[in-house]
Amino acid sequence: MARIIVITSGKGGVGKTTSSASFATGLALRGHKTAVIDFDVGLRNLDLIMGCERRVVYDLINVVSGEANLRQALIKDKHCDNLFILPASQTRDKDALTEEGVERVLNELIQMDFEYIICDSPAGIEHGAIMALTFADEAIVVTNPEVSSVRDSDRILGIIQARSRRALNGGEPVKEHLLITRYSPKRVDAGEMLSHQDVQEILRIPLIGIIPESETVLHASNQGNPAIHLTGSDVSLAYEDVVGRFLGEDLPLRFMDYEKPGLLKRIFGVK
Repeated sequence: MARIIVITSGKGGVGKTTSSASFATGLALRGHKTAVIDFDVGLRNLDLIMGCERRVVYDLINVVSGEANLRQALIKDKHCDNLFILPASQTRDKDALTEEGVERVLNELIQMDFEYIICDSPAGIEHGAIMALTFADEAIVVTNPEVSSVRDSDRILGIIQARSRRALNGGEPVKEHLLITRYSPKRVDAGEMLSHQDVQEILRIPLIGIIPESETVLHASNQGNPAIHLTGSDVSLAYEDVVGRFLGEDLPLRFMDYEKPGLLKRIFGVK
């Protein structure tokens, strides 16, 4: 049975599309047939991070409006045979997304035997974001450990609980997960950033992972390479852990504690 997972956030710039790309890639690398859909109509970015921007011919709006079929629009990932990308339109209006059209696309993906369908939502509560979460079975709420980001994430949780198809039909609630990105234990220790315990206490949903702050993520994204492909890096390991936990593995949290430098490191200025 296919699972539809929305990757969402209340605030922009928290690493949501980066997380969508790495999460979808991680599932596919484990042998699961996975599709990832960009719902950010007008501000298309997923194809850039996935490194397939030059291969876009048709997009989500073309499929929703009947101008192309789904097989024409899906782009096979260059690294993984089990992964397919459905890009957003860069020129059309968000209102071109209809609930009926989105439902038809999702049903077609299910009929094509996709195990996981990842919906990369725009930030906030505009039309594209509502369309992305409407049919979700599960939601990964991405937040930075900052007050404004956490507050906006709390708003998104309320929208999921009120506006999803499951909520409207009185069904089983959407299963929610918390993903904290750009986490710096050093800044937490200095009181410059909320701790993961603080974030959890506010949002009160299960923590699926902590992604450490890293400049390598930006470099990877600029090269069209999902961060999970940065083999051996803390960020790659963190995303691999997220995928493992999502699939039911019992993995300890990493990258959340600050190890203060010893005397010699302080003397010689080693960071």
